[in-house]
Amino acid sequence: MIENNIEKWVTMDDVCEHIGATRYTVKKWIEKQGLPGVKVGRTWKFKISMVDEWVLNGGAADAEVK
Repeated sequence: MIENNIEKWVTMDDVCEHIGATRYTVKKWIEKQGLPGVKVGRTWKFKISMVDEWVLNGGAADAEVK
């Protein structure tokens, strides 16, 4: 039997809740600071592990979002 350990994609709302930010802030981070995500049709999808790595590596540090 093959074990399926593939991380699931999550939504923008899931990411907002996970990191405690608004949709506006997350969209600005995607546009201006390289928050990793993939646009699927009209929606954004994310891997929580990639978002966590981005945050831990300073992706959101001193972010001036306007």
